[in-house]
Amino acid sequence: MSVRVAGPPRAAPRFDQRLLARRARKLLAALRMPRAELSLALVSDAAIAELNGTHRGKRGPTDVLSYSLVEGLHAAHRFELLGDVVIAVGVAARQAREIGHSLNDELLRLLIHGVLHLLGYDHEVAREAKRMRARERALWKAVA
Repeated sequence: MSVRVAGPPRAAPRFDQRLLARRARKLLAALRMPRAELSLALVSDAAIAELNGTHRGKRGPTDVLSYSLVEGLHAAHRFELLGDVVIAVGVAARQAREIGHSLNDELLRLLIHGVLHLLGYDHEVAREAKRMRARERALWKAVA
């Protein structure tokens, strides 16, 4: 399995980037995807706000965006590539403080959420949201 981490941006809050990469590999193993390739971008709030506006038509930063190669026009040519997960480190740090856990744990939570989106999970409909939350909890136990 391959995990490529880009970032974090300058002046990002401190966290353990090696731990995040190890957890990403452990996540792929828990998903039984030993040959998968994942790209993880750790970006500024401004960068994710731009992506959020461009690709979702929403103003302002969000915590995580996923760009799947599993679904869509070129999915048949993706080989083991899952896609890209983009996490706003500043948003993650604020959420970690609000929730009362570490930034390392919040980054893992967002990574799990983003990877599940890559795999087709969603939370727009109540039944799907319940299924996604259950999978997130199971993966958290396997990885954290």
